[in-house]
Amino acid sequence: MRAVRAAVAAPVAFVLTLTACATGPALEERGEVTAPPGDSRRLTVGSAGFTESDLLARMYALLLDRAGYETTILSVTNREIYEPALESGQIDVVPEYAATFADWLNSKANGADAAPVGSPDLGATMTALRALAAPRGLAVLDAGRAVDQNAFAVAASYAAKHRLKTLSDLGRSGQPVRLAAGDECVRRPYCEPGLKKTYGIDITAVDPKGVGTTPAKQAVQNGQDQMVLTTTTDATLDDFGLVLLKDDKKLQNADHIVPVVNRSRAGSAGVKRALDKLNTVLTTNDLASLNKQVDSWRRLPEDVARSYLESRKLIPADG
Repeated sequence: MRAVRAAVAAPVAFVLTLTACATGPALEERGEVTAPPGDSRRLTVGSAGFTESDLLARMYALLLDRAGYETTILSVTNREIYEPALESGQIDVVPEYAATFADWLNSKANGADAAPVGSPDLGATMTALRALAAPRGLAVLDAGRAVDQNAFAVAASYAAKHRLKTLSDLGRSGQPVRLAAGDECVRRPYCEPGLKKTYGIDITAVDPKGVGTTPAKQAVQNGQDQMVLTTTTDATLDDFGLVLLKDDKKLQNADHIVPVVNRSRAGSAGVKRALDKLNTVLTTNDLASLNKQVDSWRRLPEDVARSYLESRKLIPADG
């Protein structure tokens, strides 16, 4: 999902620059990273271009500004472009997703067929992620409370009728479920196979309407389907009368929000202190609300980010 969502165009010149930097020395020829963590006072914060990434990048920049750094924000098309830029120091900080980024780096290092290292266990996921990031000159800061992971929603009326709060409740109910999701759901372990094996849910069919798309949500809203695959920070569920069912047996991987930095430029304790402030405050529900303010209420991301940090007293109200 992350690769699909991070799809906003970047300036052509920058894309060409990053493409060139990606053709540098092979990772195994770069040698061990032994230099002390850097503390550049001018930092570039990367955004992957979709609403949530942009909001996180702007909050990171505001917190770093408050800590005495000078920041700029750069929106880049996708992970294939911004990760090499992060390694090279053209980008210094990016918001990432722990399990997704761990598996992406693992595939990059060990091939597309490498066994996944991301898991529902946050500790194990972070250990694997840091081990993969360090040889590339990247430092992974502490994961926050907010999680953007795959999730399943049903109509609020359906949940009330069958007394559903969790996916286990749905499995015990024995209700036949037609699931609106991407067509890959039929083979992905977190989707149809996992729902059947882990929760005993009777999935009768997968309706290939996409992940969290408007047609998928409408299909559940009107009763054509009974459940939709979306994400925990989906900003529009209320608009369709949908509610999430809790993943009480932890089928989904630990995709906690985590800052990743270029160690030689932004690996200092000062950067860590600044960004750690958001970790203890920002929740999954908060992030969903912020997404909604941008996507549904049409507020500017920079205004939403600033207002949130001010409301949590992480930056002064006068900026």
